[in-house]
Amino acid sequence: MDERFRGLGVALITPFRANGAVDHAALAKVVEHQVVGGIDFIVVMGTTGESATLTTEEKKQVLAQVIEVVHNRVPVVLGIGGNNTAAVVEQLRAFDMDGVDAILSVSPYYNKPTQEGIYQHYKAIAQASLRPIILYNVPGRTMSNIAAETTLRLARDFKNIIGIKEASGNLDQIGLLLKHRPQDFLVISGDDALTLPILAMGGDGVISVVGNALPEQFARLVHAAMKDDMDTARHEHLNLIELISLLFVEGNPGGIKEVLKALGLCENHLRLPLVPVGEGTAKKLYQALADADMVKL
Repeated sequence: MDERFRGLGVALITPFRANGAVDHAALAKVVEHQVVGGIDFIVVMGTTGESATLTTEEKKQVLAQVIEVVHNRVPVVLGIGGNNTAAVVEQLRAFDMDGVDAILSVSPYYNKPTQEGIYQHYKAIAQASLRPIILYNVPGRTMSNIAAETTLRLARDFKNIIGIKEASGNLDQIGLLLKHRPQDFLVISGDDALTLPILAMGGDGVISVVGNALPEQFARLVHAAMKDDMDTARHEHLNLIELISLLFVEGNPGGIKEVLKALGLCENHLRLPLVPVGEGTAKKLYQALADADMVKL
C-alpha cells in the first residue's frame, strides 16, 4: 500500500481575483496554510479547483506554483480526467510530471458509459500514465457509478491503479470494496461528512474540501480515527459536521471559498457558471465557524 496517500488529502481550491485572473499570492497562502496545518497530501486541479474553467496554461502555472510552495513537504496529486479518453491520455503526455506523485482521474461524465466502457477508459489511462492512478467515483457529478466489481477488476488488473476516491455516498458499496480489495489498494473517502464512518470500516483517509480551511482540525479527526482513537475522532466530527454540511448547500467550492474569505486567506470569487454563496448561507457559515470556535463573530 502506498502510504503517501493515506490520511488527510485536500482538494485544493483555485483562488481568483475580482477580474477573474488566478490569484497566485492567495494560492501560495492557502497551500502553506494546509501544509503547516498537518495535511498528508494535496490534490491540484480537482473539481474543487474549478479545473473545468481553467485553461491548459493556467493549470500548468497553478501546478508549478503548488509544487514550488510545497517543496517536497507533502506528496502532490494532479487531477487529470474527462469524458474523452483520447484527450485524457493526451493530457497525461502534455503535463510536466516532475514533482507530481500521482494522478487523480474522475470517471467519465455526461456520456454515461457502461461498466465495460469505464473499465476500458481507465485501462487506456493506466497504460499511458507514468504515475500511480487514483480512481475518482462521484456519481452526483458524473451521472454514472463505478460499480464495486469494476473498481476491483481495475485494482487487480493494473498495478499502477493504487486506489479510489469514493464519493458515491454508498456505504454498502464502500464496504464491499474494503472487504474484497487487494491488500495494497487504497479506499479514500470523497465525502467529508462520511470520513469517520469510512475510516471506522477500515478506509485509508479522505480527499477533503473542508481541509482547505481547517486542516489542523480535520487532520486531528482523520489521524485519531486511523489510530482507533474514536473518542477524539468523534468529538472532532461532531464539532465540524454542521459546517461541513453548510459548505455544500449552494455547491462546491462556493461554500469553502466563503470560509477561506472569513479566515482571511483569499477572496470569494468563482468563475461562471459558478457564483458565490448567498448572504443567508454566508451568515450560517460564519455562525458555524464561531460555534466550532474557529472564528469570533
